[in-house]
Amino acid sequence: MLTRSAIFFPLLLAGTLALITFWINVAVEQQGPKIDGSNRHDTDYTMNNFVTTQTDITGRLRYVLAAIEMQHYPDDDSTVLQRPRFTQYTVDKPYTQIEGLRGYVSSDGEEVELVDNVKVTRQAFEGKGEMQLLTEKLTILPNQDIAKTNSPVVITQAPNTVIHGTGMIFDKKSQTIKLLSRVKVHYERPEAVAVKTIKPPTKALPVASNTQTKAQSALQKSAADSKPSTKLPNKPKKLKIVDIKQRSKQ
Repeated sequence: MLTRSAIFFPLLLAGTLALITFWINVAVEQQGPKIDGSNRHDTDYTMNNFVTTQTDITGRLRYVLAAIEMQHYPDDDSTVLQRPRFTQYTVDKPYTQIEGLRGYVSSDGEEVELVDNVKVTRQAFEGKGEMQLLTEKLTILPNQDIAKTNSPVVITQAPNTVIHGTGMIFDKKSQTIKLLSRVKVHYERPEAVAVKTIKPPTKALPVASNTQTKAQSALQKSAADSKPSTKLPNKPKKLKIVDIKQRSKQ
């Protein structure tokens, strides 16, 4: 004869299994993919020859971000750039241009990351030569005027300065670069340029040839012969009177 516990135990087990199955179905449906595709890392729009600018409160240009192609991803609101070029401007100072093969912009626009063959170029100013920086990855903070990296960097500055290091912080406002480790510098003092004093040319007298000299002498002699003489005639000599009588006596 079956007991009451033996009858209710299978029913309780079946009910428990049904509740577990229902809970699993609900959980799977809640975590399932959305129909709108917002959870997929797909682009929602693409732009060619992309350019965006930012100005300060006075309307002066602060920076220009350009790229051959821009792709936007809605799942994380990120932006991917192809061949990006970031140009930063500061009042009364040279502009700085940063370019690379690929770039990424954060969702809030506070961070721009350039990767692969990154080159930074700062124009010459105030007697300082042009500076170039090469690295493989660079993070730009546009609103702070800061660019930084943990990767190796090579810096060259005209005329003959080469600096190697690992890790770098570039401050655009102060125009300073801080290298973090493994720094190696090669510096050559520029040669002093001698200033040449240019004297005014002296006018050289023409040298007469023998033919010209003879001709000039002949002309001068001819002119002298044809010139009327201003020489006074010789005065007549005084005759000495001798007393004839006195001579006869002698």
